[in-house]
Amino acid sequence: MKLASRIRQVTPSMTLAISAKAKAMKKDGIDVCSFSAGEPDFDTPKHICEAAKAAIDQGKTRYGPAAGEPALRELIARKLQQENGLLYGSENVMVTNGGKHSLYNLMETFIEAGDEVIIPAPYWVSYPEMVKLAGGTPVIVSATAQTDYKITPEQLKAAITPKTKLLVLNSPSNPTGMVYTRAELEAIAAVIVEADIWVVSDEIYEKILYDGAEHISIGSLNPEIFKRTIISNGFAKGYAMTGWRLGYLAGPVEIIQGASTLQSHATSNVCTFAQYGAIAALSSPSDDFAIMLSAFTQRRQAIMKMIDDINGLSYVEPKGAFYLFIDISQLGLGSVEFCDRLLTEKHVATIPGAAFGAEGTIRISYATDMGTIERGMERLSGFVKSH
Repeated sequence: MKLASRIRQVTPSMTLAISAKAKAMKKDGIDVCSFSAGEPDFDTPKHICEAAKAAIDQGKTRYGPAAGEPALRELIARKLQQENGLLYGSENVMVTNGGKHSLYNLMETFIEAGDEVIIPAPYWVSYPEMVKLAGGTPVIVSATAQTDYKITPEQLKAAITPKTKLLVLNSPSNPTGMVYTRAELEAIAAVIVEADIWVVSDEIYEKILYDGAEHISIGSLNPEIFKRTIISNGFAKGYAMTGWRLGYLAGPVEIIQGASTLQSHATSNVCTFAQYGAIAALSSPSDDFAIMLSAFTQRRQAIMKMIDDINGLSYVEPKGAFYLFIDISQLGLGSVEFCDRLLTEKHVATIPGAAFGAEGTIRISYATDMGTIERGMERLSGFVKSH
């Protein structure tokens, strides 16, 4: 059987592959310390669950508008205005099946053959693959630990060609946890405006910040960059709603209308009663996020201290998200071999940097309990010492 060429050029997700292997080992009774998952290990706040249950009881189980429930779109627009300084109305917003789906919809709606999309590396694994599926060409711009894994305006300017249409920006970042400062974003925005290209800002980790770091939405900086900005976000990370599949895309009306048309033929509306959970998340603040962030903060400090004690490993201190991006280049193992052997020999699951366009590194998620962190880091230390 010959599959379509578009699917043959897409690389399977290494993160999902390793997570699947770790789950299979756990099923066989092996004590696996998993640091591979990119999701909070907390239950969805009770009031959000209750709102979805109430929606079911009220018969909110039928088809809805392809672009999302009007009440939810209005709340998202208000959130973007009040929290992010982005002057969107509900007509500028659509609800998608997770943050990932918002990006997929954008690429399919906005990118076509011959278009180049600049993607800073290290990058989230799905960015280049989505561009390929849309027929575009990913242009990878590599950042290093010397610049805290953030690209410079000079790098961006050098990568722009007449075919460049879009820059993908992710802050706070998966996999590095880096957060662009206002000054850094202003410099990048100036390049975007001068070159007259677009930027999609993936802000899914915007709420998870440390040590006084501030999330700035690039579109809020001035009217010119706002005209060229598209926002991707969702409820997965900040509200512990990964399985709910609730994301959103915000931007110019023409893009939102086009992406909504695509979604109407692909999935139709997002699960109707789940959207009422999202309405509760935005309209009924709770203390749950503060509890979650406090736990992430403690885990972050603990895991950094443990890595500090392992010779041969180094990292740049993350300012957001819940990942530690570790340099293993001194150990003489490729990242895929390192992670495979670490899982096989020590039963510790991590993600190879090769998946993120950054060989010689691994990603550790500290969205897990302290007991797992302590056991896992002890095993990691033993593995490094033996190699």
